[in-house]
Order: sequence, then structure tokens, then C-alpha cells
Amino acid sequence: MSWEGLTPPYATIVADPPWPFVWKAGAGGRRARSTVLPYSVLTVDDIAAFPVADLATDDATLALWATREVFREGQGALVARAWGFEPVAELVWEKPNLGMGAWPRPCHEPVLIARRGHPPTPEDRTFRSVQRWKQAYTTNAGKTHSAKPDGFGDAVEAAFPGPYLELFARNPRLGWDSWGHGHEGQA
Repeated sequence: MSWEGLTPPYATIVADPPWPFVWKAGAGGRRARSTVLPYSVLTVDDIAAFPVADLATDDATLALWATREVFREGQGALVARAWGFEPVAELVWEKPNLGMGAWPRPCHEPVLIARRGHPPTPEDRTFRSVQRWKQAYTTNAGKTHSAKPDGFGDAVEAAFPGPYLELFARNPRLGWDSWGHGHEGQA
């Protein structure tokens, strides 16, 4: 595994792996044609095998986006532990749309918060409440499948110390290092 272009260690890591799932977004309803998944997925074992622990400080925080299925089945926690972090909490991103057509309609996506060592808690006590994160989660994530809300990075920076790394990044963020989807290195 090559982390070329990265400058570890990182105190805060955000990751949105290409979790395995069955894509069922065919034509129908408002869709005139089938939607194509814009990236390849990995198995849970392949995701767990990434040596993320090598990138983190001794006292670090991981924010791990997960699909509902991966979260529900405990595979998100399995990956966090394989990466050297212990799950401590979860946040829920409320999606502003009705999801991909299944019933019940998915209107959220979980974020697993995990720690390694003893990272500092946010100085601003309001960030200790899930309610403080609500604005970041309800912002529109854009038209790209699985894109995350812009405000999420702002909330992470306000709550957790840097340096910051985003794994499986779709877009680079100023002041963060990123890896994945063609965005390796510093932004």
C-alpha cells in the first residue's frame, strides 16, 4: 500500500470508503434511464486491510462514513478497529432527498466516530452535542452520488485538531491532505 504524497501523522482522519453494496438504481419513477455507479466498490476485508493506523498520531480521531447496511451489521466498527481506532459514538447525516427508492426510503447516512489513544475533546462544549452538527448534515451534498455535505469539513475542523486527512476523497479540501479518486497529496 502506498500513501504517496501524504505527510503523516494526522490527528483527524475522515474516510468515506467505497463500501460494497448492491446497486439497484434502475430506470423508473422520475428516472428516465438507469443510473451508473461512478466508482468501483471494495470488499469490507479489502477496506479493513488499508494500513490507516500508520497515518494517525497516537491520539487521533476517525470520522468514518458508512452505508446504513455496513453500519447496522457492525462492519464499520470492524474496519475502525482494523485501522487501530475504537468506536465511541455515531452521528447521523440527514439527507435532504428521499434516497434511492427502496422501502423504507433511506433519508440518512451514519458517521462512526472512533478514537485512538486520548484525543482532546472539543473546547467548544456545543460541539459535544449532536444538535450542533445538524446544519452540516442537512446541507445539500450536491449531485454526485455519495458526495458529502460541504459543511461537514467545517464542523470537523471546529471540533477536532489537525492536521487533517480525508481518505477516499472525491474533492480536495484546502488545508487538508487527501487520498483517493485522483486527489492524492496536499490541497
